[in-house]
Amino acid sequence: MRQKVLTFLIAALGVLNVCADDIAGTWRGKLKVGAQSLNLVFHFDKEKAEMDSPDQGAMGIKAEITFVSADSVALSVPSIGASYAGKLRDDKIIGVFKQMGMAFNLVLEKGELTRNRPQTPQPPFPYVTEEITFQGGASDVRLAATLTYPVGYDSNKCVPVAVLVSGSGLQNRDEEIFSHRPFLVIADYLARHGIATLRYDDRGTAQSTGNVADATTADFARDASAALDTLKKMRCFSSVGIIGHSEGGQIAFILGAKDKPDFIVTLAAPGLKGDSVIVEQNRFAMREAGIADKLDVKTWRNIAESNPMNAWLQHFIDYDPADDIAKTRCPVLALNGEKDSQVNATSNLSTIKRLLPKRKQNVTKCYAGLNHLFQHCKTGSTSEYANIEETFAEEALADITTWILNLK
Repeated sequence: MRQKVLTFLIAALGVLNVCADDIAGTWRGKLKVGAQSLNLVFHFDKEKAEMDSPDQGAMGIKAEITFVSADSVALSVPSIGASYAGKLRDDKIIGVFKQMGMAFNLVLEKGELTRNRPQTPQPPFPYVTEEITFQGGASDVRLAATLTYPVGYDSNKCVPVAVLVSGSGLQNRDEEIFSHRPFLVIADYLARHGIATLRYDDRGTAQSTGNVADATTADFARDASAALDTLKKMRCFSSVGIIGHSEGGQIAFILGAKDKPDFIVTLAAPGLKGDSVIVEQNRFAMREAGIADKLDVKTWRNIAESNPMNAWLQHFIDYDPADDIAKTRCPVLALNGEKDSQVNATSNLSTIKRLLPKRKQNVTKCYAGLNHLFQHCKTGSTSEYANIEETFAEEALADITTWILNLK
């Protein structure tokens, strides 16, 4: 009889282990806080766990398993003072997420969070791409890149080419954010309309090498300059320009002042000094939160300078692009979105227009209803980025293409 009981217990434990394996894995859910919602993703097994907050661009947040069984899980996320506990029921985990003394119902479903990105190009492609590497702006920097030739490319017929330069923060060659891949979308569109592109992983990111601990905009500008030189040495393009997004637009003007590119397209480039740009960002966030807007540059700098700043931020807040914009003699197309909450279109684009040398080929344009990523949006808040299916507005793609092809 004892042997039979022991056998039964072992069998039961075997079933329990199978069930525990079933509850382990990746689970997704939407946390609702008032009128707002936030996608959360948990990855866990019996020993370890991580949490992602895709809408905030925060991935791989370390969590700790406090309990896991055949049908239940409890974990904590120490870095944000949060916890989650739930029980498996009808293929869902029904539970409660707690943070800062508040509790919210959170139902999880099995599997990764998938987002619809209809503009992301899918193979087969009607054009040729080439994977290349080149020396960046420092001895330890080797940049990995994709060179995209236009449809029907003929080496005997030169075409224009543009280097795509990303915004602040380390980005891969597609400038990927929230499953959006704007640089891939731009490269694909231009290739289908007769324009080549080079897009590269930022130094120290993805397949590119290099120390970024103390890197500033000036260092990233040297990398972009190396990309321009690489294309010029190929001698198979009619002109070599830059399409720079946000900080990448600043970099375009830094190199424009040195007569490096043949043309420049800026997408939401700052025209104001860095501290003014950040103050405008903070003002938007304060108004969105219903806080009285009384912040000015002097007050912000007093606050900022009392706290440690890294090399990049110190350089950014002190850099004024005015001189570089004024010294840029190549043709410039400067674009921005009217609802941009990160680089205010009214103040920055008007400053760029005022500072640019007067020439017929220089064009500035503000698009109604577009945000910092050139998506059609409601408010322009960064919290909208992930939930918008559009990656890059078609009208802006068309304007960029037409303007480059019309350059003489």
